[in-house]
Order: sequence, then structure tokens, then C-alpha cells
Amino acid sequence: MCRLIAVTCDELMSPVNVLNGLNTMKEGYDGSGMGILLKDLGGPFATMKDSPILSGIFSSAGIKKLDQFMLNVGFTTKYKITFKMNAMPPAGVPKRDHYLVRAYDYPESWRRFTDKELNDNLMMIRLQLKKMGEKEKDMIIFSFWPDTVLIKEIGDPINIANYLDLGREELKAKVIMAQGRQNTNHEIDLYACHPFFLQGFATMTNGENTAFASNRAYLSSRGFSGYNGYCSDSEIFTHTLHYTVKKLGFDIEAFKHIITPLQQEMLDGHPDNQLLTHLKQSCRQLIVDGPNCVVGCLPDNTLFMVHDRKKLRPGIAGGKPGIFAFSSEVSGLDAVIPDRDRTNDYQPMHRETAIIRPDRKKLMISCQTDALKIPN
Repeated sequence: MCRLIAVTCDELMSPVNVLNGLNTMKEGYDGSGMGILLKDLGGPFATMKDSPILSGIFSSAGIKKLDQFMLNVGFTTKYKITFKMNAMPPAGVPKRDHYLVRAYDYPESWRRFTDKELNDNLMMIRLQLKKMGEKEKDMIIFSFWPDTVLIKEIGDPINIANYLDLGREELKAKVIMAQGRQNTNHEIDLYACHPFFLQGFATMTNGENTAFASNRAYLSSRGFSGYNGYCSDSEIFTHTLHYTVKKLGFDIEAFKHIITPLQQEMLDGHPDNQLLTHLKQSCRQLIVDGPNCVVGCLPDNTLFMVHDRKKLRPGIAGGKPGIFAFSSEVSGLDAVIPDRDRTNDYQPMHRETAIIRPDRKKLMISCQTDALKIPN
């Protein structure tokens, strides 16, 4: 079991507030990994929404490799956050040389790129840097994307927040996703910490996916460089989400039809029977096996929550106009939105997708029995 919390709000929020909500559920994680994703950033980053931000952990030698690589490619530093670790790290937290959050100006030659070319090239830079760091473990790369910061570390989330001073003004954001991890692998690997991120799409999961091997095989066969890594079976959800939206052209309502399609007797009477039957057959290797509770974010900052049919992992949604949250437990909601109307809290069922659009006006519930929005 892990614990999840995600908040979307009109006013900038400190990541510490969200981690305090996660801390109310700390019996559900073991300190083997914490991840926190920040989008729709405030502070200095609010004035550079299109500038790619590199997030990662580096040794001193790794920083030198990074600087030389970025210089060769033509990226120049625009803004950076300095993490001053003057004290010894808290118990369980490894000692690191550098935690990096750095915004860059694009190379001049990149300015003529189409959006797709820009997105694919940013992804390839991230993958190149990750590869460069694998042998010596001197560069751990989490994200390289505009308006996005992703921080991961081993240890207690609150201790890490205090150690890195995550409460600083520069790190306030309007969309925040955080997970406290319960390790289920033989070794602790920061790349296995949630959330996972790919070209503006992010997910985090409480659960397990025993269909991982077939899911990975299908995605790896698509010929897209970003579908790789997989230190965790849960990274499948990020890549399948990306595939559903970017490659198939659907909105978030179709995601459930890909990972947990309806049984045949329900498809027979569905208004989109022909399309959904075709999707089920052609994407059958993307069907997951749970139990899983998945919370995710789209590039436009839409948040969502889904469960599979087993629904043995908790998840609840709540809030009010201007601020909403998803949480593994109601205590997380109570911590971040104490003044909401609790009678409006909602626990999505196994055929439902709970959605909060960027306008943050209301919680929307989409059911797999509804008519599907057909891509153009």
C-alpha cells in the first residue's frame, strides 16, 4: 500500500501543505520513496511558462557533465533554485551533492520547431541525460519540461520537505501531486518513485499491476522512444495515458476503456459499441490487472482519479469551487481543504473517472456506460 494526494487550486499553494495532508496517512507508506510534482508554477517560474525546467539529483561530477552537455546542445541557464543542505540529512535520507531545479533558454535553432518537434526533442534530451548518468549514478533525471518541477527522494516526506526547504515561495504551485511509497521491489530505486512523467502527462498509483509484462511489450512495440524505463509496474499508467490521448486522440474519458474495458454484455448495449469493441480488441495488451487507484494529470492541468474492477485501494475526491483534491483517505482532504462541504465528497467506483478540469469549478464524474467523445 502507498498513499496519494493531489490538489488543484486557483491560489498558489505550498507543497508543504500537500505533504502535511500526505503525512496524515503515513501508516500507509514506509519511507522508501517520496515524490512530489509541481505544475502551474508561481514565483519566478510564473514568468517563464514556456521555458523547460530540469529536475534531478546530481553529484559534483554529474553537474560538470550536465553543464558541458547543455552548453554543447545550446541551452543556457535562465533561472535556478539553490538547495543549501548545511545540516546532515535526516535519518534514512541519502547524502547528495546537488538537488537541481533549473530553467533554461532554448537554443536559437529550436525556435523554429513545431510543437511536436519541440516536445519530442525535450523528451530526447531527458533520455540522453538519464542514460549518461546510469553507469556512475551521478545524474538522476526526473523531468525536463516547461512549467514542471519533479522532486523525488528516499525518506520521510515531511523530513525531506524541511531538509530541502520545500516551503519556499519559489516552489508554490497550483497543481501538486504527491505520493508516499511502500516499497514492493527488491531494491529501492528513485526512478520507481511516483509520480511518473512523460511530455506533460503524469500519474501515481496505489496498487500493483500484474499485467505489467504484456502492457510493457505492447507499448515498447509502438516505436516511441518515451515508452521505456519501467523500474515500476505503475509507470505503465503514465505511458498508456499518453498513448490514449496523444497517439489515439481521445480525451481522458477513454482512458478507462483502454485499461479496464467493459465486459461484452455491457458493450452490446453501449451507444459506442462498435468503436469500444474495436478498442478492446486492438488494445487488449494494455488491459491492467489490479487492484489499483490511479491519480493523474494531463498537460492542460486536468486532474483525474480512476480505479480498476477489484477496487481494493482507497480513493476519495472533495473540495469546493477554486480548490479540489484527490486523496487515498479522507484525512488528506481534511488537512488541505478543511472548510469544504464534506457531504459532497465522492468515492469513484470502478467504472467511473473523477475529473477536475483546469477551471476548478466542479468535480465531474464520467462513467464508462456514457457515450464517448469521439476524436476528430
